[in-house]
Amino acid sequence: MANTLKFGNGNWATKKGSTLAYNDENGNFKPLPFDFSRGSTPTGSKATTINKDGLIEEVGNNIPRIDYKDNSEGALLLEPSRTNLITYSEDFNNTYWTKSGSSAKSEFASPSGDLSAFKLVENIDTVEHYIKRSIANPIGFYTWSLFVKAGGRKYIVFRTNADGGAYKNACFDVESGTIVYDGLHQSKAEIQSFNNGWFRVSAYVKETSGTTRNYQIHISDSPITDNGAISYTGNGVSGVYIYGAQLETGSYATSYIPTSGSAVTRLVDVCSQTVPDGVIGQTEGTMFVDCKINAQGTYTGFSLSDGTTSNEVIVRFTTTDRIEYYLRSGGSQPFGGGTTAFDTDSRVKVAIAYKSGDSVFYVNGTEVASSTNTTIPLNLSKVKFSRGNSTADFSGITKNFKVYNTRLSNSELAALTQV
Repeated sequence: MANTLKFGNGNWATKKGSTLAYNDENGNFKPLPFDFSRGSTPTGSKATTINKDGLIEEVGNNIPRIDYKDNSEGALLLEPSRTNLITYSEDFNNTYWTKSGSSAKSEFASPSGDLSAFKLVENIDTVEHYIKRSIANPIGFYTWSLFVKAGGRKYIVFRTNADGGAYKNACFDVESGTIVYDGLHQSKAEIQSFNNGWFRVSAYVKETSGTTRNYQIHISDSPITDNGAISYTGNGVSGVYIYGAQLETGSYATSYIPTSGSAVTRLVDVCSQTVPDGVIGQTEGTMFVDCKINAQGTYTGFSLSDGTTSNEVIVRFTTTDRIEYYLRSGGSQPFGGGTTAFDTDSRVKVAIAYKSGDSVFYVNGTEVASSTNTTIPLNLSKVKFSRGNSTADFSGITKNFKVYNTRLSNSELAALTQV
């Protein structure tokens, strides 16, 4: 087999505007840089990733992000453009935040490794103990997220009157890392473990009226399993640690976007490469990807192409959680189709191999489809983490990406994609 391009798999070299492919035959990085961009906006373009120490780290404009969350070898993180609508994401003592039955104590160790976290402390009254922010929402879908750590109390509740006006709850146990109850409108609450006892909790809500709504963060002394009020007698000491509030348009939480006085937009990550002759096979070849998507509800993928969709080898993930595969040649489609729905929360390994009269697609060690059509794509010269025409940018983490200028055998493809 002729493995002409290796990218990732624990070997990363990044700088502003590019990240390099790796040649493990002689142990150094090939001069095959991927062009990379994530531009700036008038309010700044603060992007973050999880570094090797498990801490949140801010990354400058146009610098690729290698993310080490749950992965000691790292993976390239690519995301769509998102805006954090919470304008004071860390300063919970700012008058931007309204507190009821509680106070916010500062200078505690945060998930970023500094003393920027707060402790939300209950008072001694028999009341609801919470902090809130009212948001004037345009109509749409939103994901609300926060980093939380137990601090004498282990239950935290997201409570909002978005979409219809009636308050509903999502309750999380931030010691065991479990969702206790999800009564919010879309029932898509999530909890993710971070370092040093921190969790990131998130919930997906829908606003149909465009009316100003309240987003409340409650402490609770017991598990909440309904949408009722959350009142109890506090002790004046217990509470939860909080950091990094975020409200963004979309159906899932993206990486944390810090704010300090205004909404901040992180622009889309774009990664592609125009390769030298011989890297992409013109009469036969294979593209392999080891990745995990995070773009539910959006088309996203990888391709070898001539810079258009007329000639391309593509693997893409669809709005209906399917994996699709296509060969396109001169605008026609000699080979293509899709899988049944797959688990978007799981890592997936896919490979598409092409050759006149012998093309095939593998997912997680299993042959999905094959073709004896003799038509193959023409003039392939570009590797894109998107469609050939630079639409449907990939969103998620890429652990390993490889290109071969030969059509690997079925046994090689099964072994390569085995999970």
